[in-house]
Amino acid sequence: MATDTPAAAALQEELLRRARSRTALPAAAPSGIPSGVHDGPAPLSHAQRRMWLMDRLGRGDASYSVPFATRLRGPLDLDALAAALTSLVRRHEILRTRYGQHDGEPYQEVLPAPEAIALRVVETDADGAGALLAEEARRPFDLAAGPLPRALVLRHGAQDHTVLLTFHHIAIDGASLETVAGELARLYSAAAGGTAAEEQPEPVQYADFARRERAAADRLEQGLSHWAGRLEGVSPLRLPRPAHPPADAGSRPAGSHTAPLDPRVPAALRELGRQHRATLFTVALAASFAALHRFTGQDDLVIGVAGTHRQGADMRGLVGLCVNTLPVRVDTAGDPAFTTLLERVRDALLDAQQRREVPFDLILERLGAAARGADGTALIRVTADVLGAPTTLRLPGLVDEYVEVGAGEAKFDLSFGMVDTDAPAGLVQYSRTALDEEAAADLGAHYAALLTAVADEPGLRLSRLPGAPPAPRGETGGHPAEVLLRSHPEVAEAAVVEPAGGPLLAYAVLRGIGGPSPAELRSRLRTALAAELVPAAVTLLDALPRTADGAPDPARLPGFPSAPAPHGARAEAVTEGFTDLLGHTPGPDDDFFLLGGHSLIAVQLAERLRRTLKLPLTGLDVMQARTPRAVTALLDAREAERAAAPSATSARPRRSREGTVLVTGGTGGVGAFVLRELAARGRPVLALARPESAHLVAAEGVDVIEGDLTDLDGLRKAVDSADAVIHAACTFTRPEVDVTAMAAMVGAWSRGPFVFVSSVDAYGHPAGERVAEESAPRQPLSGYGQAKLDCEGLLLRAAGAQGRGGASAVRSPLVWGPHHRLRDQLRWGATGLLYQAAREGRPLVLPRPGTHGHAWYGAAWVHAAALARAVVSCLDSPVHGVANAVSGHLAWRDLATGLTELLGSDSEIRETDEVHPDLNHRWHYDADRLAPSLRAQQGEDWRSVLAAMVGPSER
Repeated sequence: MATDTPAAAALQEELLRRARSRTALPAAAPSGIPSGVHDGPAPLSHAQRRMWLMDRLGRGDASYSVPFATRLRGPLDLDALAAALTSLVRRHEILRTRYGQHDGEPYQEVLPAPEAIALRVVETDADGAGALLAEEARRPFDLAAGPLPRALVLRHGAQDHTVLLTFHHIAIDGASLETVAGELARLYSAAAGGTAAEEQPEPVQYADFARRERAAADRLEQGLSHWAGRLEGVSPLRLPRPAHPPADAGSRPAGSHTAPLDPRVPAALRELGRQHRATLFTVALAASFAALHRFTGQDDLVIGVAGTHRQGADMRGLVGLCVNTLPVRVDTAGDPAFTTLLERVRDALLDAQQRREVPFDLILERLGAAARGADGTALIRVTADVLGAPTTLRLPGLVDEYVEVGAGEAKFDLSFGMVDTDAPAGLVQYSRTALDEEAAADLGAHYAALLTAVADEPGLRLSRLPGAPPAPRGETGGHPAEVLLRSHPEVAEAAVVEPAGGPLLAYAVLRGIGGPSPAELRSRLRTALAAELVPAAVTLLDALPRTADGAPDPARLPGFPSAPAPHGARAEAVTEGFTDLLGHTPGPDDDFFLLGGHSLIAVQLAERLRRTLKLPLTGLDVMQARTPRAVTALLDAREAERAAAPSATSARPRRSREGTVLVTGGTGGVGAFVLRELAARGRPVLALARPESAHLVAAEGVDVIEGDLTDLDGLRKAVDSADAVIHAACTFTRPEVDVTAMAAMVGAWSRGPFVFVSSVDAYGHPAGERVAEESAPRQPLSGYGQAKLDCEGLLLRAAGAQGRGGASAVRSPLVWGPHHRLRDQLRWGATGLLYQAAREGRPLVLPRPGTHGHAWYGAAWVHAAALARAVVSCLDSPVHGVANAVSGHLAWRDLATGLTELLGSDSEIRETDEVHPDLNHRWHYDADRLAPSLRAQQGEDWRSVLAAMVGPSER
């Protein structure tokens, strides 16, 4: 998945290898950095810390190398160059710093200056230089040993060389390259002439900057609060992904398109900026917003720009990582003139620059899971900048020429660049797995045309500027509904089939969890197509079954009535399971519920098939698929998915990472949100999963250890491998397994905090209508509730002893959120009685307030994202007991009304003096201990979350 990169990564690939000058932004009065007054290890700056974390998570690839290459023609003195480089490293401590950790906290430590830095010299002709330079740039650094600069010299002839210096980004940024290049030239000149270099003032050392930043952390709260408000409710941008990732994406992950500009364009844009009190950069940024609006059709947009912590003369010569990402949010709604948009961008950029001292990683921490979309999409996917002339190594007596080193990575999904040199151009760089290549090519051309258009006529409205959303991708042939489905940015594959004598049926495969529901997809089709072209249903699959020639295989499509009965081991296991548990031998299309099935049997059937076939399956899967044919097709699809990801079927090699959090239940709805929240906070994760489900939780920053609640040795091993535990897994129907598993985990627990996701069912049936946190339980308790209570007791009695940390039992009610597991619980769980009645047009029968002396009947609920925030907050601040996690309380009538509206149902809502067991809920639960984490964010009200779970009406 694409992730938010470190704050330092705000400079796109060109800016990491080029240093360009830009008019300094208005800055606050500088505060001096004391130099040379500290010895010993220093803390990492926020930008360094995020870079270090990326390295620890296994992301230490070429994305964080800074290659600086120059071709030099003339008599190059290699000894003088080596001496100059050695002196440079001696002068700037950051270039000889190692990175370690103590008690889980990273630090930086300056190493003694090396006696000499060797140059590696390779004889090669100029034609073969590119591959050698790229190979050198991709070589990893060892941060624990100290990432000294690497020097490679390619000798093309006696007076023709290419010099490549490769730095790690944790020690340098684009602006530092100007300092490095200038000092190397001065030191080289002295060494070549056999004289001592001219005495220079002692430079500011980066460790002192990091110490000052750490000391000022307490003064950032106001800025953080401002950023949280400024970004409230923002959603990650949706970009048209490629229908199929390029086959060579591994070796060439980035692409770019450059379109030349007329030389008059930059001057015209500068004049436009002058008229509106804006810099050229601001004008180019406004053009990027306009191009992005035209490309996506979206109004509320965020683009990341590079800020800097370099303020004042005392930091002018500082070498180190001093960049910061500034998220600029602009509303393009109302079809404004470009000049109006320019003013909006100018004001938004100024607002961001005034708070540029707040590190971007702290903003992400404050936002938590809101920093990503429901499918994990990063908040900032797009950046923009103005690219000046690249920095080169200008050595006396030599002719220099900039050399591009194609390391090939794209740090963001999309970057706009305006090249402001003697050969001006519009540049679009993109990740080839995140953006369709044909769409990217069109965008590159439109961006350059847009720059030209606003230079000629700045008063044009956005609707009249060049650019347009990309045409639906995929094959031009095929059924119109199939083409339209494939054009959805969250749909990976789609097929439309027409059974003999039956209605049209559509099938779709999503790119990840949290995508559109079948109802939402069908609503999209109904809006755009004639009625006769709209399929009767859209079914979501994990993979689209295909025949040997690549066509959709009707025999394995669920619900396809004319297909022959499924056969094979999986089909036989499904039929046997239906027969043994339901007492009837089913036909391939017989309905599970019409055969007498219910939720408990669905769970039993799923567990039976899971053990037999070693494939992921839940009771909710069974209740959604409903027929033996559909269950078999689902299992076939998951077998195909597992076969396509062989590396995820067994546990990935685990690294020893300080601060690792073990998460159980990561394949469930709550666990998925917990994993997302931990990822947003940059916490390393060890996820427990069955072998057949390991690929479902494998992700960046997540290691997988195989096991489940019945594998006690595996549980003990997992707990022993982690520094903290979040236990969210549960069998729901086998309380003895849950309690035994908790006993094993507690027995292996020896350090760090332990958070248990429990349930308000542990309170049983309280006497009063309001339930305080940690109230005593009252009978009757369900087997599920008693198991939760017993697990809590095991955990809380063990907390704090034998080196263990604090314990937190977080009791949740109904959990709602945009995840397929939670969506299914809404449809089939405790609220399924109401949901299914509304969907089928039957009356919704509710207990009348006052029945049996109770004034209110309804349900407590919590948004999954809020629950995840609360659970993760307990890692740093354990509650040392029981806390409730509740977003609100909803009367059954309000829920019934909301469901009928969302489903487009005309069901009647009736009240009666009878209370159905599923609706016998009448308690309000206090939730004070975790209130800050539970505070609702944008889209976390009950109407919004139900709309996300139900989707548009599908009558």
